[in-house]
Amino acid sequence: MDLFEKCRKFTLADEYRAMGIYPYFRALETRQDKEVVMEGKRRIMLGSNNYLGLTTCPEVIEAGIRAYEQYGSGCSGSRFLNGTLKLHLELEAELARFLRKEEVVTFSTGFQSNLGIISALVGRTDYVICDRENHASIYDGCRLSFGKMLRYRHSDMDELEACLRRVPETAGCLIVTDGVFSMGGDIARLPEIVALARRYGARVMVDDAHALGVIGEGGRGTASHFGLENEVDVYMGTFSKSLASLGGYMAADAKVVDYVRHNSRPFIFSASITPASCASALAALRHIEAHPELIARLGELSAYARAGLKARGLDIVDSEAPIIPIFTYTAENTLRTAAELYDRGVYVNTVLPPAAPSDGCMLRTSYMATLTEALIDEALDVIADVVLRNNAALRTNG
Repeated sequence: MDLFEKCRKFTLADEYRAMGIYPYFRALETRQDKEVVMEGKRRIMLGSNNYLGLTTCPEVIEAGIRAYEQYGSGCSGSRFLNGTLKLHLELEAELARFLRKEEVVTFSTGFQSNLGIISALVGRTDYVICDRENHASIYDGCRLSFGKMLRYRHSDMDELEACLRRVPETAGCLIVTDGVFSMGGDIARLPEIVALARRYGARVMVDDAHALGVIGEGGRGTASHFGLENEVDVYMGTFSKSLASLGGYMAADAKVVDYVRHNSRPFIFSASITPASCASALAALRHIEAHPELIARLGELSAYARAGLKARGLDIVDSEAPIIPIFTYTAENTLRTAAELYDRGVYVNTVLPPAAPSDGCMLRTSYMATLTEALIDEALDVIADVVLRNNAALRTNG
C-alpha cells in the first residue's frame, strides 16, 4: 500500500474550502493587536492568546531589536554546546525569582517544554496521570516518556483518586494538569489535586501556558491563585502568550531542573531560543512585574465581556479566565458562524471535535488587557446577532 494513500483520502479540508467555511491559516497583515488587518479588512481580535497585549509594547519590541544587534539573528546550536547566551541565563534567573522557584530551564517552544519535561521525569516504570482535557503537548510528552499513562475525566477528582489507587507503591507518579484549560477557560481543581497527590505520594505538574500573566498574584499563575506555590512541584509555561514572544520554561527545585537539563532529549538536541525571542520575553516579564495593574485590567475586561455575552442571551461556558467559549453545537454551524463573524469584522476561534463533543462545538473568544469596553460591545453585538440567528435556525432544522 502506498504510504500517501491516506493523504489522497483526506478530503475534509477541501470540502470546507468548497463550502466557504474553512477557518484556518487566515493571514495577518498587521501586528497581533486588539484590532488587526486580516486579508485586507479590519477585524476585532477576539481569538488571540496575547492576553496582556504586550506584542505591541514598545519596550518589548525594542528589547528584541537590541538583541538582534548585539547577538545576531540566531544561536545556531543547542544550549549544551554553543547555544547558551548570557541572555538565556538572565531570563531563567529572573523568571525563577518571579515564580518563587529555585531554578528555571527554558525550551525553544511551549510544546517542546511539555515534551522535554515529562519525557525526562517519567521513566519506563513510572506512571503519569492526566486530565482528559489537557493540551496535546502533554499527551505527546507522556507518549515520549514510555511511562504508563492513566487519564481521568475532566476535573473528576473521584476518577483521579481511582487512577492513583492503580499506581504500585514501587512506582513514581506524576499528575499533570492544565492550570487554565485552553478551550473551556476553566481553572483546575488544584487544591484537591494537591491533596490527593500528597495522600498517594505523587508529584504535581501544572501547565500554566494560559495562566501566567492571567491569574494569581501579579500574574504568577495557578498555584499562586490558590496559595499553593509550595505544594506544586513543577510549573510549565510558554512565552508565546502573555510574554509576547516564543519559547517555554520549566520551574522547579534546583535538583529537578538540573536533572531535566541533562536528561531531556527535546532540550539537549534542539537549538536554543533565538536572541530576539529571549530578550522580548525578558522585557515582557519585567513589564508585567512593573505593571501589575495589567492583570487586574484583564480580569475587569473579561468580566465585562462575560456579563455582556450573558446579557445578550448567549449560551457560554462560565469561567474566571479571559477565555469565554460560546456554544454553537454542531461542527458545520460553528464553521458557518465563524465565517460570517469573520466577514463582519470579528475574529474568533472554532472548537471542534476532538477538542469538543460532536454536539458541543463552540466558538472560543479570548480577551486582551488592551481592549476597550467600546470594542468589546461592538464585537459582542455582531456575535449575538450571528450566533443567536444561526443557533435558532439549527434548532428549527434539527
